[in-house]
Amino acid sequence: MSTQKGNIGVTTENIFPVIKKFLYSDHEIFLRELVSNAVDATQKLKTLSSMGDFNGELGDLTVHVSLGKNTITVSDRGLGLTAEEIDKYINQIAFSGANDFLEKYKNDANAIIGHFGLGFYSAFMVAKKVEIVTKSYKEDAQAVKWTCDGSPEFTLENVEKADRGTDIILYIDDESKEFLEEARISSLLKKYCSFLPVPVAFGKKKEWKDGKQVDTDEDNVINDTCPLWTRKPSELKDEDYKKFYAQLYPMSDEPLFWIHLNVDYPFHLTGILYFPKVKSNIELNRNKIQLYCNQVYVTDSVEGIVPDFLTLLHGVIDSPDIPLNVSRSYLQSDSNVKKISTHITKKVSDRLQSIFKNDRKQFEEKWNDLKIFINYGMLTQEEFYDRAKDFALFMDTEGKYYTFDEYKTLIKDNQTDKDNTLVYLYTNHKDEQYSYIESAKNKGYNVLLMDGQLDVAMVSMLEQKFEKSHFTRVDSDIIDKLIVKEDQPAETLTADKQEALSVMFKSRLPQLDKAEFNVVTQAMGENAYPVMITQSEYMRRMKEMANIQAGMNFYGEMPDMFNLILNSDHALVKGILEDEEKACDADVAPINTEMERVNQRQNELKKSHEGKKDEEIPTAEKDEINELDKKRTDLKAQKEAVYTKFAAQNQIVRQLIDLALLQNGMLKGEALNNFVKRSIDLMK
Repeated sequence: MSTQKGNIGVTTENIFPVIKKFLYSDHEIFLRELVSNAVDATQKLKTLSSMGDFNGELGDLTVHVSLGKNTITVSDRGLGLTAEEIDKYINQIAFSGANDFLEKYKNDANAIIGHFGLGFYSAFMVAKKVEIVTKSYKEDAQAVKWTCDGSPEFTLENVEKADRGTDIILYIDDESKEFLEEARISSLLKKYCSFLPVPVAFGKKKEWKDGKQVDTDEDNVINDTCPLWTRKPSELKDEDYKKFYAQLYPMSDEPLFWIHLNVDYPFHLTGILYFPKVKSNIELNRNKIQLYCNQVYVTDSVEGIVPDFLTLLHGVIDSPDIPLNVSRSYLQSDSNVKKISTHITKKVSDRLQSIFKNDRKQFEEKWNDLKIFINYGMLTQEEFYDRAKDFALFMDTEGKYYTFDEYKTLIKDNQTDKDNTLVYLYTNHKDEQYSYIESAKNKGYNVLLMDGQLDVAMVSMLEQKFEKSHFTRVDSDIIDKLIVKEDQPAETLTADKQEALSVMFKSRLPQLDKAEFNVVTQAMGENAYPVMITQSEYMRRMKEMANIQAGMNFYGEMPDMFNLILNSDHALVKGILEDEEKACDADVAPINTEMERVNQRQNELKKSHEGKKDEEIPTAEKDEINELDKKRTDLKAQKEAVYTKFAAQNQIVRQLIDLALLQNGMLKGEALNNFVKRSIDLMK
């Protein structure tokens, strides 16, 4: 054949600039595509040989990648190409030889990578000129050389080539010189080609000699052609799985356990998914699953293939049935993807169920690491919740584990309130809420430890899932109000005395950033604490949800709302009231007398106005009502001033407040220092 010149069959003269800029999001993909094509050609030859359509010696089938001064060469000893095949598959862009081959050998070609005809043209993203030197495996085939400088024009000529196969030579352009660095190519081969099914060699192995590294005669094969996920689980031991995990994630702790996937129908899927040890932020551990297509690395962004909650897992998934776009980098949704996602969810839940059932002790030991996976799955996928509710666990403050059903049975007799609602008590900080937990235990209640990242959301979800149940944090109210079993006795303290206590304690409360206190009195028994701080379960939960859920910022900006509860049965509170009576009665009595007169006159006027229209009420009486309102407000302020003055001189009031704040980790800085000094003074 004489040298042939012609134009590549494309629909636009501008195809090459488009390829160079937009064909792939990362230009480095060119190396994966060219090496994959070389492996593809080799696999095709092996298939032909196994079927008797090629009778020659296969010999060494290693694919070689080599660097020149300005070139990268990818060489294989696969099928090779004839001049006619170059015209069909190279000159006519987007007609993939793999499609024809798959159609002819669809029952036997198990590992054909290429599904698109543009992979070869990714070379032009980094090269100013590309040469193909190739010789077909067919008998008496003529070797040919194809050359193109990135324009639609090419040349095709006969050349001498001793062996079958293809050399693709890239003359790297000035903007892509990074790809002439040995370290850069080595890292890309490791990233994309570590598990290709045909040996891939990059240069020679090195050894130390005379104080420096020198090349040996042995090829530096960079890939494992038979990775763990392609082997049968029955052939493998635990150490094999751990070793492979260490190969994938060199700096990680040993995994908790793993799931070996092997599906033939209705789609093809293999892989190994590992449960890593997870301690903190979910996002830090995403995108650790590598997606392969017939052992060719595709991406580590597996959203869509793997359910969202399982993107926290590590490992490898390999499937030829996952549709990829031209770059192989972005997934397209179709029915196969949905089936694969559903199957992986089932396999994971089955594995967890199996471990729980067969070795519950091991499952409980690993629960703190597993919890984030399982909770995240239950929160985000209804199907997984239905499977996981049988093996998900609660842990109480004693470190004992229960399934949901087991725990319901444990608490239903003692923690059901008067409305027949089952109350789940929990703490999210065992040390900070210690006294509240102890109060609950003294009542015979059990308290769950729910201190995980997702437990706030879990509490809200489980309240919806569990029938007639409510979750209450153990410090959200006094113990007798956490689980109300009968109507509470009325407060025996008079309204005046409740008012006196409220004003005294409120006047001595410190100003805390983004915190507001409501002071209430409650008869809690003489052995209960004199003062306690509780926080509304609803408001606290809304604020916590605002930290993890978009659209709830309103709650996040609101101040923390606390109740300062004064135990009117306690001797110290009674003592404060007795001291207040002695110190304040002389000043408060005439104020109360005057307030009674004002109240009596207000009531008389309001009664006389019943049934009258506004215009029928004399102006003088309207003015008198306004004056009485002002007088009442003024008298109230006078009385509060008396109580406030007394409280300022009574160290016990502030001491009790500080003790309650200290108990809840809210006493800090100068206030804490003053508390220590006051404590010393009180003990003198």
